[in-house]
Amino acid sequence: MPTPAAPRRRLPVVLGLVLLLVLAGVGVGLTRPGPVAGWLGDDAGPARNSAGATPEPDPADVLAGPDPNAPLPSADGVRAALDPLVGVADLGDRVNVSVADVTSGHTLFAKGADDGTVPASVTKLVTAVTVLAARGPAYRIPTRAVAGAQPGEVVIVGAGDPTVAVDKKGYYPGAARLDDLAAQVRTALGGVAPTRVIVDGSIYSGPVYGPGWDDDIPTGGSGGAVTALTADGARRDPGVGQGAAERFAEPDLAAGRSFARLLGVPTDAVKRGTAPAAAAGGAAPAPGSELGVVQSPPLIRLVDIMISESDNLLAEALARQVALARNQPASFDGAAAAMDAQVAELGLPADEITLSDGSGLSRRNRISPSLLTDLVRLAASPDHPELAGVFGGLPVGGWSGTLGDRYRNAPGTGAGAGTVRAKTGTLTGVHAIAGLVTTADGRLLTFAVLTDKVPGGKETAQPALDRIAAALANCGCS
Repeated sequence: MPTPAAPRRRLPVVLGLVLLLVLAGVGVGLTRPGPVAGWLGDDAGPARNSAGATPEPDPADVLAGPDPNAPLPSADGVRAALDPLVGVADLGDRVNVSVADVTSGHTLFAKGADDGTVPASVTKLVTAVTVLAARGPAYRIPTRAVAGAQPGEVVIVGAGDPTVAVDKKGYYPGAARLDDLAAQVRTALGGVAPTRVIVDGSIYSGPVYGPGWDDDIPTGGSGGAVTALTADGARRDPGVGQGAAERFAEPDLAAGRSFARLLGVPTDAVKRGTAPAAAAGGAAPAPGSELGVVQSPPLIRLVDIMISESDNLLAEALARQVALARNQPASFDGAAAAMDAQVAELGLPADEITLSDGSGLSRRNRISPSLLTDLVRLAASPDHPELAGVFGGLPVGGWSGTLGDRYRNAPGTGAGAGTVRAKTGTLTGVHAIAGLVTTADGRLLTFAVLTDKVPGGKETAQPALDRIAAALANCGCS
């Protein structure tokens, strides 16, 4: 058998059982191994579930588990399997690919692997890893209410949790709720009736729409204005799913008005402002003193949702958490700079990534396929258990998330059903996929395929991408 290519860079990844446990438990399983249960806290509740949907089964029922004794494919064998697929016209003339063995790190296939390519929503893998590294899986984002400068004035202070719900009918399961916050405020105020609500989203700065976003993003249902106070992902109707939701143009004021109604304050008495500094003394609540606080689910759950639903507004919120953790401005520019810095600090090749946002909506983003396969291997490392949450939300071919309808009917893709677990990305002319695949022999590989000059639509491009991953799944490739 030909000697496999040398590892691109050596990472401390000898994982077999470690990654198997991650895949079986971190995502949607009912039990979570090792430190994960502690990250979720005692009140974590059942596995995440979209509103009104049937709870997902344990992925161990559908995922092919890796065999630690499986043979390593040869680079020549993988090349023979993939060469006919990466050059097809449906993917255009810029198809950049990286395939590596997860355990050893050996590069098995590389075509433009180090070239920065528009990644679309595959960017969310970087967002997930950097926020887990910067904040930790157990971190929760607070939404606070404090006393305003004038009697009866209540300031609601957003810190970047877009999942907060107005009430029990919220979109995100387990979310913090404004009706709980309002109840705390009423208790803190005693018999004093609030008269005005001030919305403080000053922790964020800069534009609310990202650089390089297509013109239809604000109104197309998959994105919207990024503000520090947002309820239900800015949805006008929390019952509408990702990708089709009409969003508020000013999510901070919309959330503030919902909070005002819960307090019995007229909605015309809601305006933007900033919370006063806390002051001491006085029988009434001092300006700036806390009247209540609610907390988001832990970041490991938010990362699950972001990846499984490809939630763009949640991605931008998590990118800003990286900025805040690294003392950068919570803006598009600040978040991009902080994520780049976090990538470098993790020992990944920062010269192969340039970001403008955290969701992948920006066409200015560039990521190399080999950085993505390195990132997957790093997240699986036993030296970085805090990064394992990136795997939980990865869609499974033919079964869940953005891969639920793929690897089913298109010729040449069936081998990927239940064996491919990956994040997808799609913009007009851009199609990408990156994640994990188990070969026919049981070897676990990581792969990334990025294309950004696709001539046709997703009807032809996505099956062409899926045939590449399916070929790996079907591959002994000795």
